Amino acid sequence: MVSIITPSFKSERFIAQTIESVQAQTYSNWEMIIVDDCSPDNSNDIIETYLQKDERIKLIKLEKNSGPAIARNRAIEEAKGRYIAFLDADDLWASNKLAKQISFMKEKNLAFTYSSYDLIDEDGNNLGYFETKAHIEYNTLLKTNIIGCLTAIYDTEKLGKVYMPNILKRQDYGLWLKILKKVGKTEGILEPLATYRILNNSVSSNKLKASLYQWKIYREVEKLGVFQSIYYFLQYAYFGFRKYK
Repeated sequence: MVSIITPSFKSERFIAQTIESVQAQTYSNWEMIIVDDCSPDNSNDIIETYLQKDERIKLIKLEKNSGPAIARNRAIEEAKGRYIAFLDADDLWASNKLAKQISFMKEKNLAFTYSSYDLIDEDGNNLGYFETKAHIEYNTLLKTNIIGCLTAIYDTEKLGKVYMPNILKRQDYGLWLKILKKVGKTEGILEPLATYRILNNSVSSNKLKASLYQWKIYREVEKLGVFQSIYYFLQYAYFGFRKYK
């Protein structure tokens, strides 16, 4: 079984589309664990309508607003599946995403994989795509995060449950680095299997904020020295200009 990890905060506008993209999967052995981070909108009411019709969907409500790292980690704690997959409450999956990626992991004997993904804006307009790399190692990932959270899957049978660092932003990037320290290197699927929605107020749309959190990853999470951090940060800045097609 695949356990799908979905934090939810102010997600009423897109959560229905996200859930329906999971329900449309040709791979049916999954559970979707949605963690409400004390959302003030009507997203829980929308989620409840799906819970009543599909027992594979579960909702956990946090007692206080704690941020996406704690929300995702709580879902990982509750997960019963062998595979842990991530999908935020405003993103989408292609219908063959799980089937293709789980088959790829089994055929290649991989503990951790990812894929390319399409890009859309808040209104669903196409903004191109992000093409990942077929192979990646820890040192390569330090230069730039080429793994979209909505595409990542890891195997708990090979790795155990691995949790995100409790930082405000880029905690998914911290998790990928942690996993790659364990496995050394891995492979991804170049075909886009998911769709990432760029929100107007997202960290991804604010390059300065993204840069600050990238620096925090180097210094506070990976504990790199100053000069090593500067080297990788310059690499990150360079790749940032070439990231989107």
